[in-house]
Amino acid sequence: MSLNMTAAGDSHFEKILREEFAALSASERKVLRDVWDNKDDFIKWPARNLLLWPGETTAKYHTYPSSIVSKLKKAGITRVNTLRNGPAIMAYRLACGIRPDRRIGKQGTKECWDIHHIYDGRFAFPPNDSVRPLHAVKDGRHFTRTGGLVAIHPIAHACADEYFWFSWQLRREAFRRFHYDPNGVFRKYGN
Repeated sequence: MSLNMTAAGDSHFEKILREEFAALSASERKVLRDVWDNKDDFIKWPARNLLLWPGETTAKYHTYPSSIVSKLKKAGITRVNTLRNGPAIMAYRLACGIRPDRRIGKQGTKECWDIHHIYDGRFAFPPNDSVRPLHAVKDGRHFTRTGGLVAIHPIAHACADEYFWFSWQLRREAFRRFHYDPNGVFRKYGN
């Protein structure tokens, strides 16, 4: 999306994004613009959209069915992550997503970028709408749906957690790549 949009021909979606962006301070706009304009340095998408484990939602620990363990092993994923976001991480890996290493880490440990659910229950559209957006970790149709997952750099993760504009840019990109639109915003308002 061009940040120098013209009002003529803008969809309702573009109009709201533009208004939300304009309401931010100049320094916030600069940071968001820099991160989004360089999104390939901060956000990694899976190669395809798939649902690994229908019905599963977040839990402290997960016990995988043997059919899913077999599917992962067949793809070369032999170490299954049983922790809270583990099934989403496994789905992302199965969908050929790249998860870069973080620059920090305790000596001898390796930390990777977080896997972020872009539909995290935040930022209704349009703003102030009483209908909240999908919270993917609580919905078994979306917790392991890779169209709504990204590996995200900590700086971009903070932008997604804090800013309506950035979150909806991610969601629009998921729609463009995978036609992933669980709340129907892009079908209703355009993109």
